Amino acid sequence: MPHGLDHIVHAVRDLDAAGELYRRAGFTVGARNRHPWGTHNRIVQLKTCYIEILEVAEPAKIVPHGAGSFSFGAYHRDFLAHREGFSMLILNSSDAVDDARSFEASGISNSSVFDFAREGTRPDGTPVKLAFSLAFALDRASPNVRFAVCQHHFPENFWDPAFQAHANGASAVPGAVMVADNPTDHHIFLKAFTGVSDLHSSSIGVKARTENGEVAIMEPVSFRDQFGVAPAVEGEGMTLNALRFEVADIAQVEALHRQSGIASQRRVGRLVIPPDVARGATLIFETAKQG
Repeated sequence: MPHGLDHIVHAVRDLDAAGELYRRAGFTVGARNRHPWGTHNRIVQLKTCYIEILEVAEPAKIVPHGAGSFSFGAYHRDFLAHREGFSMLILNSSDAVDDARSFEASGISNSSVFDFAREGTRPDGTPVKLAFSLAFALDRASPNVRFAVCQHHFPENFWDPAFQAHANGASAVPGAVMVADNPTDHHIFLKAFTGVSDLHSSSIGVKARTENGEVAIMEPVSFRDQFGVAPAVEGEGMTLNALRFEVADIAQVEALHRQSGIASQRRVGRLVIPPDVARGATLIFETAKQG
């Protein structure tokens, strides 16, 4: 079954400083949450997709990878030893157990299903129960990014319009962008991961058009031409480089950035915060017609 975007992990070394960066960029940023395996996060929520800004805050709590198990904390500890930036792409799931079986059959499985729960808080301070099941996937040719699908067991407690109102007018995430020297080398993985069998190919790369946003793989030169920044590509295979945001008024966002000291730049009708500003990530603002 095809999946859409659910969230993207932005791994950083200073969670509060990164949260302040997103706030200055015009986003509403949630409070700090703590995981029992040593990571802390803050959430930037849009209509059907969110950013998980993540810090390894308590490294002593991290458990190692095991046989048939993926350690979220260990992966991010090792990722942050080399760089900051987007570290994981997570799609939505209606049945994580079934998706894990599908990943196993396709040869991209990276662990058994992982279940966890935590308490959340509504904007008015009311506590709510949150619970998730994740099935992890791995493109073995791409050691610098990980993938998963996420099933929300209490979605009505997580998604909240009050968290989705942003000063920059961002309303949706139309796509995530990865970079690889040879995008077509990863089309088999992309099909198996997204569940989209009919990928769109062009001179700049390949993309899966899901029910909730696009997952694109671009060549480095095409990424630079489209967005005006050189992608941070380290090692082999794919890296996860950019997230696109849909806004109503690019000029309004640009004015907000200038006022708050965010060094964004215009490029082909878009507004781009480059990775040297956005802690290794590229944040792209565009109107609906950009597509």
